[in-house]
Amino acid sequence: MTATGGTAKSGIPVDIPRVPAQEAAERELSKPMYHEHDPGFLQRALDRFWEWVGGLFDSVSGAGPGGVVGVVAVVLIVLALAAALWWRLGTPRRSPSSGGDVLFGEQARTAAEHRSAASRHAAAGQWNQAVQERMRAIVRSLEERTLLDPRPGRTADEAAAEAGRALPAHADGLRSAARAFDDVTYGGRTADESAYRRVEALDTALERAKPSLDGAAASASFTQAPR
Repeated sequence: MTATGGTAKSGIPVDIPRVPAQEAAERELSKPMYHEHDPGFLQRALDRFWEWVGGLFDSVSGAGPGGVVGVVAVVLIVLALAAALWWRLGTPRRSPSSGGDVLFGEQARTAAEHRSAASRHAAAGQWNQAVQERMRAIVRSLEERTLLDPRPGRTADEAAAEAGRALPAHADGLRSAARAFDDVTYGGRTADESAYRRVEALDTALERAKPSLDGAAASASFTQAPR
């Protein structure tokens, strides 16, 4: 069987076999230019899911007197799926760059108060909160010693980088402590006692540490520079 493909100059019809014609059309339609606005994989999956849910509702609602029970069953299934997704993906977390006073709370506390809070959390086995409070104690202590300028909105990473210039011997420890703070505050991770003890040991070491004069001057220049 053939398909008419056109007319030759002599006026005689030109026949193109059906299979090659179909293949040529498929090759043409497979070009990217015809699919630029196609929905993505996730969108297609969501569309199929909602079509499936809609089909379930339609089927159970038209099943007679027992349709109401079926609708309730479908609703429960959908809620269970939503709960499973929420449990798997978790709730949205604020990123460290989202602005606001990301290191300290609204209530200003001294380094001693943060250390006291950290000790209470550690005694209760609440290691996430203990790590957070100990990191806050470190930064507040450096501010009280004027090694850091008090600055609202400073992140743990920023404080560690600035303090590392004034105390280069502890730069690595400061970065690790800031990472531990971010992990439990924004990363959804769980700290353990060893993680807290490392931040605690760093806090103790920093209390005795003397700043490098060159590093302290560079840090002061950095924090006081116009933004």
